Amino acid sequence: MIKKLVIVLVAFFAIQSYGQEGTASPYSFYGIGSLKFKGTVENRSMGGLSIYTDSIHVNLRNPAAYAGPNLSIWNSENRPIKFSVGASNNSTTLKANSGEAEVSSTTFDYLALSMPLGKFGFGFGLVPYSSVGYKLEDTNEEVITNRYSGEGGVNRAFLGLGYRITDKLSAGIDMNYNFGNIQNSAIEFVYDDEGNLVQYQSRESNRSDLSGLNFNIGLTYKTMINEKLELQAGVTYSPKSDLSSINERSFSTIVINATTGQEFVVNQVDGDLESEGLAKTDLTLPSRFSFGAGIGKPRAWFLGGEYTRQNTSEFSNPIVSIENANFVNASNVSFGGFYIPDYNSFGSYWKRVTYRAGFRFENTGLEINDETINEFGMSFGVGLPVGNVFSNANLGVEFGRRGTTNQNLIQENFFRLQISLSLNDRWFEKRKYN
Repeated sequence: MIKKLVIVLVAFFAIQSYGQEGTASPYSFYGIGSLKFKGTVENRSMGGLSIYTDSIHVNLRNPAAYAGPNLSIWNSENRPIKFSVGASNNSTTLKANSGEAEVSSTTFDYLALSMPLGKFGFGFGLVPYSSVGYKLEDTNEEVITNRYSGEGGVNRAFLGLGYRITDKLSAGIDMNYNFGNIQNSAIEFVYDDEGNLVQYQSRESNRSDLSGLNFNIGLTYKTMINEKLELQAGVTYSPKSDLSSINERSFSTIVINATTGQEFVVNQVDGDLESEGLAKTDLTLPSRFSFGAGIGKPRAWFLGGEYTRQNTSEFSNPIVSIENANFVNASNVSFGGFYIPDYNSFGSYWKRVTYRAGFRFENTGLEINDETINEFGMSFGVGLPVGNVFSNANLGVEFGRRGTTNQNLIQENFFRLQISLSLNDRWFEKRKYN
């Protein structure tokens, strides 16, 4: 049954994602795009809360979670191999002073595996880190003057190691290899004296191929504060790092099909970025720090909060200069938790379901026309037991808003449907008899 669920999940989102961008946000125009990596569906269903760790769910935000205690159900000799895959569908209403538009995108979110090795644990996987997907137009008296479009993004392959220092404290580190490309173009429309579009238009195209390493360090702490209540806390830190960017630029004369909008190149000239010192540049990824804590009753409920600060003002991209936008330090506050009526119930399936909820407030670190781009989200989710006692299918929804209509900007009202499989199995079992 689990194998069938995996096949259905992967096939469905592969079909839906084909030919679509991972985002349809106009704010992906800036920087390296909209940040996609916000943790597993379990995390995101609790407002993005990532401080909670256990032995049966992958935690992609804190590498210390790779390590942990063995399970008493297995005579404290082992803990399960954890596999997780997730995807989401986003439906967004773009609202401006001039009107509204509906856009949607479907994207793969993560693929990860975590394995125990005694007091150690390691994990590896792949996540989309950022995504670019936009089509914007400047108009003057309902006449298009410029058109901007972009696609691509940055992916992240990670390899991490965790170590259980004591029964209460664990530490870990992730090494992330970031790679991908970002492509964007700008078309300037020219009209004759009678206001008719001329036959030939000019287009500038840019492409940046990105690659580089960065690290994420984490700590987790657990302790029982009385017979029933457990305290959990976590800290992560990612130092500032650089991405290498190989850049190309070209200028084209194009003809645009008035019916389909398809662009045909008449002639093209490559730009000389080498003479400008822009053929190869370094793009700065800002440092990031988070900490949080919460309390709960093991296998019953949990409630916590988390604060994240990212020094987005350190971000730089020499190949792109935008006059009306700049980056300031970003921050995020998350609150959330879960409730399990009776994890060991034999009489009721729904009592074994995990119910999650949370909300978050985020300053994205982007300022446009002196307006701060903020984001708010409220999320709900369930963890449905499937197969053996440790595996589950996770469903989540999030409602939220990003941006504002002030200063002729765009407000995004989004609805996000998230789905994942968290599968667990015992691969290594100590022999009792020879």
